Amino acid sequence: MKHITKKDIELPKRKKSSKKGDNGRVLIIGGSKEYVGAVALAGLAALRSGCDWVNVAAPEKVAWAVNCLSSDLITVKLKGDYISLKHYAQINKLIKKYNTILIGNGIGIKNETKQLINKIIKIDKNKVIDADGLKQIRLQDVKDTVLTPHHKEFSILLKNSKLKKNNFKKYLNNNVILLKGPTDVIISKNKTMFNKTGNEGMSKAGTGDVLAGLTAGFLAQSKDLQQSAINAAYFSGLIGDILLKKKKGFTYLASDMVEEIKRFHRKEIIL
Repeated sequence: MKHITKKDIELPKRKKSSKKGDNGRVLIIGGSKEYVGAVALAGLAALRSGCDWVNVAAPEKVAWAVNCLSSDLITVKLKGDYISLKHYAQINKLIKKYNTILIGNGIGIKNETKQLINKIIKIDKNKVIDADGLKQIRLQDVKDTVLTPHHKEFSILLKNSKLKKNNFKKYLNNNVILLKGPTDVIISKNKTMFNKTGNEGMSKAGTGDVLAGLTAGFLAQSKDLQQSAINAAYFSGLIGDILLKKKKGFTYLASDMVEEIKRFHRKEIIL
């Protein structure tokens, strides 16, 4: 059993000659009438990872709320309360400008949304799929992707894929699964690793969106699916552990985690 340690962490390196966009561009597709905050948390986490540019494509009311929350996030305002197949042409034009897609956070479960998601996952880009996005796809249809389910979402994914826990790895292809839990499990076709950072305070709403944003941000910079999942799981849990001590209990929020991410650029956090 291989547990992740500081030796397994490889932060993306920036060149002194870097210009805007060289260190990753993430497009986040999500949000709905019911769920406004998920894409904001994911977007800010992606930026805090060191990624240069994050754009949130969301229903217009969600996008305006994101703009009010942060001036650092760019938004594309899609007409309506939910993302659907009618937005595909508009989103597809956007995708060409980005090297990583994050889809699923707060996106909801509607039939037209499902149709859109299943077109997006076939696009030839590195991707992270989280939350409601995981409930509307088959594992066999995905490539170049980090999937970030908790255990219930993983069961739904396997059911929709008509697979079982003892055979799903045959259909994993080049994808990586970051299975969230008290101990996170990072699964690729030839390797499984375990992450023990984190605590029970991370069961709060929004912490998974932060993890997904971190994963997408790291992936946009490194283009390494497995390393991005390892980095995100380790740092997300470590930040939760820091906040547990800092707040002296389980009062910390997902938004506190976003703010605390900046600490991992200090050398002492992984020593």
